[in-house]
Amino acid sequence: MEKTVVIVSTLDTKAQETKYLKGQIEKKGYKALIMDIGTKDSPNISADITREEVLAASGKEIDTEKLSQNRPQLMQLMVEGAGNKSKELYALKKLHGIIGIGGATGTIMGTGVMKALPFGVPKLMVSSVAAARGLTSRYFGTADIAIMHSVIDFTSLNDLMRDVLDRAAGSILGMVEMKEADAAVGAGRKQGKMLVAMTLLNMCEKCATHVRRRLEQEGYQVIGFSATGVADMAMEELIGKEGIFNAVIDLAPGAVGEELIGGTRAAGPHRLEAAGKAGIPQIIAPCLVNLMTPPKSKYKPDYYSRKRYDLDALRTFLRLSPDELVMVAETFAGKLNQARGPVKIIIPTRGWSGIDGEGSVLYDPETDRIFVEELRKRLRPDIEIREVEANLEEPVFAEKVLEAFKDVMKAGENVENRIQTVSK
Repeated sequence: MEKTVVIVSTLDTKAQETKYLKGQIEKKGYKALIMDIGTKDSPNISADITREEVLAASGKEIDTEKLSQNRPQLMQLMVEGAGNKSKELYALKKLHGIIGIGGATGTIMGTGVMKALPFGVPKLMVSSVAAARGLTSRYFGTADIAIMHSVIDFTSLNDLMRDVLDRAAGSILGMVEMKEADAAVGAGRKQGKMLVAMTLLNMCEKCATHVRRRLEQEGYQVIGFSATGVADMAMEELIGKEGIFNAVIDLAPGAVGEELIGGTRAAGPHRLEAAGKAGIPQIIAPCLVNLMTPPKSKYKPDYYSRKRYDLDALRTFLRLSPDELVMVAETFAGKLNQARGPVKIIIPTRGWSGIDGEGSVLYDPETDRIFVEELRKRLRPDIEIREVEANLEEPVFAEKVLEAFKDVMKAGENVENRIQTVSK
């Protein structure tokens, strides 16, 4: 079957570069479709998918005169329309990879389009501002986008630009070639393997490794997400939008509190919600839930006197106050009480991570109990809290996580299977 790469570009400003890139892709025996997302002048070459088609695909009423005076709104509609067209092509098996070229605006728009496609679809953005301060995280968001820094700007089709575009064509085609029809996300599930999402951090690495290895021995695939505010947000989106997981082991849900307090590990207001809405089994542990990492530029006066742990030159963990622990427990309960599937919470009594065990300046089991008791008071009666006389990083705690996991999976057998088949 002929494989197709969609090129997302602004044909009013990047026409010659786009035409050259299409030619290089087609020389290798692939089909290339140009999608125009230009918003200024008329296109300088023909598009396979015109900007008019893109705008219509947004599904919104278009007032051309008004839009011409509101460029941000026009750009947003272009991104929405191009995203919808890309999803449509993908569903029809007429998109096997997507590549974009551009400067700051083109990169924001191009990556915005790519975010509409599922995890595993090859995505490459060739950007002259890939390293721009303050923009890079916006380009990636939570999507699996590869970004190539062109270094030089898209101002003319010179020898250096041809070299950049040659390598870009080779890169996207390499991704497409390696992406078999049933590869990546779907392959394991076709082999009968269950997918388990697991959050983790360096501070609970021993526990995570112990649990992962045991589950893999039992035939599960365990997909890890670093709970630093981006990957765990991506996990929520993969659960909610793509439905590829059968269960979640959330060892490090501290982003819930960070969102409330303004910490650097915040993962958005919907953290700890997707699995409950999907009705899949959940195991919750409290790694770093009792600590926060606010930006040092935003420290409040009392932060300086709190118990602290300097992880490195950039990151310092501070203990939550009793009032903050109550607030976080209330939020946890509100989210978990909405769960449609089985939930169990496993709490160690001798420290919630590898940095707050006995002997550590952060060790404070009495204050930790404030969170536990508040959570217990607010949870639904059917959501069990199991306490373990150990530190979270001890093998006995990992074994209790595994024991609880088996229990929720058994309970989840009677819950409607909401795992969706991933589109190919």
